[in-house]
Amino acid sequence: MTAHLPSIPLGVGLIGTGFMGKCHALAWRTVAAVFGGAHPRLEVLCDVPGDKARAFAAQFGFVRHSDDWRAVIADPAVDVVSITTPNGTHREMAEAALRAGKHVWLEKPMALTLEDARSMAALAAECPGQVTILGYNYLRSPAFQAARGLVASGAIGTPTAFRGVYDEDYAADPTLPWSWRHTHAGGGLGALGDLGCHLVSQMVALMGPVSEVTALTHIAVPMRPSSEGAKPVENEDSALALIRFASGAQGSFATSRVARGRKCRLQWEVHGTEGTLVFDQENMNELWLHRAGEAGFARHLTGPAQPDFAAFCPAPGHNFGFNEQKVIEARDLLAAIAGGPACGPDFAAGLEIENIIHAMAASNGRPVQL
Repeated sequence: MTAHLPSIPLGVGLIGTGFMGKCHALAWRTVAAVFGGAHPRLEVLCDVPGDKARAFAAQFGFVRHSDDWRAVIADPAVDVVSITTPNGTHREMAEAALRAGKHVWLEKPMALTLEDARSMAALAAECPGQVTILGYNYLRSPAFQAARGLVASGAIGTPTAFRGVYDEDYAADPTLPWSWRHTHAGGGLGALGDLGCHLVSQMVALMGPVSEVTALTHIAVPMRPSSEGAKPVENEDSALALIRFASGAQGSFATSRVARGRKCRLQWEVHGTEGTLVFDQENMNELWLHRAGEAGFARHLTGPAQPDFAAFCPAPGHNFGFNEQKVIEARDLLAAIAGGPACGPDFAAGLEIENIIHAMAASNGRPVQL
């Protein structure tokens, strides 16, 4: 993608210093070196307590620190706010940033509830000069972008079916302590909100809108230990769904946070009238393509022929990575701020993803129309 990027440095405020906070910081520090344009100004980092914020500001390269996220949003030197905090804080922070006139880069899931997501999307629609983007970084890998292009160009004919799985095992151990992630008030949905939404983002990008879901959810570990004794797990450990797309195509969907041995099995197939595409995030530098008349599948390794790869590396067959996807995400956000096309998923597209995963959570074996 050739994009016009801001020539004037934008001021960045980062709220949160966990796994994704560090990913955002790395992306902000790298994006201009890879894609050009002005280097963003890393203005202020926020976390609690203040000593933690001070240490991470120095480590990540921010010039100032704060333990008050509202002060970050109000800061006149901040143009865009990265929000990488726990799910239950997303609506309040994102809406405050929009009301303050800031652009927003928000990690997924978008919100705890559909009511929250609808409110956020409605407010964003009232702020047409402000860009929103959600952290669905797997959409940015060169292999996925290439796959999306192949489907759109008709390389596998008309898509007729989608089969997708996103499994991890980070919650498989029943002795894993209870946390906010296991509650509706703190985490919202479980595997659907943490993992399944990524699969939905890719599914919709490849297949188009969903018209109906029929799903089942399951809590595999009902109680987890805590310092106050065993506490109940409120949200799902796994979910299964049958999908009907608006195009008439069908699909199957599965996600689990308790699948022993699986680390990042974001795996899907698209079946078409003239071929099949296969991808697995655990082997993210390979895309497999079968066309009618061929004996089997051809392996396509990541390389400069795929979108955005050459900006990082001129040599084919070299590995792409998780953090590089976040750099592309930052580029897309900056390009949209500079007047380029909407980068997506913005809050409007994020609401579509939330509609799908919440319909799955509510289905209980009954079809739900979208």
